[in-house]
Amino acid sequence: MSALVAPWLIPDWPAPAGIKACVTTRAGGVSAAPFDSFNLGDHVDDDAAAVAHNRSLLTSQLNVEAAWLKQVHGVEVVQASSAQVLQADASWSKTPGVACTIMTADCLPALFCNRQGTQVAAAHAGWRGLAAGVLEAAVDSFAGARADVLVWLGPAIGPQAFEVGPEVREAFMTTHPETAQAFVASVNPGKFMADIYQLARLRLAAHGVTAVYGGGLSTFNDERFFSYRRGARTGRFASLVWIEDL
Repeated sequence: MSALVAPWLIPDWPAPAGIKACVTTRAGGVSAAPFDSFNLGDHVDDDAAAVAHNRSLLTSQLNVEAAWLKQVHGVEVVQASSAQVLQADASWSKTPGVACTIMTADCLPALFCNRQGTQVAAAHAGWRGLAAGVLEAAVDSFAGARADVLVWLGPAIGPQAFEVGPEVREAFMTTHPETAQAFVASVNPGKFMADIYQLARLRLAAHGVTAVYGGGLSTFNDERFFSYRRGARTGRFASLVWIEDL
């Protein structure tokens, strides 16, 4: 579970002291409808000045430097940089005050840290990236044992709303047959309802990571969050993780 705070979400996971994380909601910004109001996406046709203002509010309130990414549904993992926007779907950092930052509106945001509190990472996992191994790639950015990696799964589209075609099911089952349990036949012939949280947990477990927390918040059903399937013209919220700069 997570606690809602003024007005953002703070992940509830056993991260070591000094590891901080946050998930924004739609509230608290200046963007006009349909991006109302705390849209952080600069690629969704929102007013650029409003997005810039929202991003400035984010970094000033959290006292961090956000490492934004140009996300492309791939598996590239880069060192987090607040100086430039890199094309990748995951980033890692050992630098205090630099926040690995992921934007989503139904895709799965995953936050990572190690038990030593010396590194963090964040990954953007739509079904394509998840099937291709973006979570495993983020785990592999940590030099230590996989058993030392903690993961928190942020708000994503829930299993009651995530209808997919057979090609999606096949993309997972080809390499991980155990993921069949994450798909349930839809009322629509030939379609399946996919549980992205279960898929993430199964993939992480197969990669040696079982300390996985979070999950269960559906962006489609919870209007605190932007959802592309609920309204295609919409904003993006952010999930961030960083080492506190003391």
